[in-house]
Amino acid sequence: MGWIGRRGWLVLFALAIVVQLVGLYAPRAPSGGGIPGLDKVAHAAMFLAPALLGLLAGIRPVVLAPLLVIHAVVSEVVQHLALGERSGDPWDAVADIVGVAIGLAVGSALVQRARDRGSAGRAGDGRGSGSRTGPGAPPA
Repeated sequence: MGWIGRRGWLVLFALAIVVQLVGLYAPRAPSGGGIPGLDKVAHAAMFLAPALLGLLAGIRPVVLAPLLVIHAVVSEVVQHLALGERSGDPWDAVADIVGVAIGLAVGSALVQRARDRGSAGRAGDGRGSGSRTGPGAPPA
């Protein structure tokens, strides 16, 4: 999709997953600096980025969405049960899922826009579907 190519989007998706894993499973939660709700914004962002970048990388939403939602819930259970200095918070899982939804919505819109631009660019150049009378068309 666009100037970066599928491989580039996959690299960015992988980096977003690494950031997500560090943020979710670090022994201590990053400090929110006393700003109310900042941790929920961080949770949403940690799931928005992989959802968005995954779609741009060509990962099908039917695969991506359930995996991210399951990970949102499982990560809170793991934090509660396995990370002594962390605690699971159901509202964090809600923020995660909101991030997934926003990332999928924005990603779907961007993918659709790229498809529309691609098909519009091909429509009049004789290479798309329809009439083959444009430049480069075989003689009739």
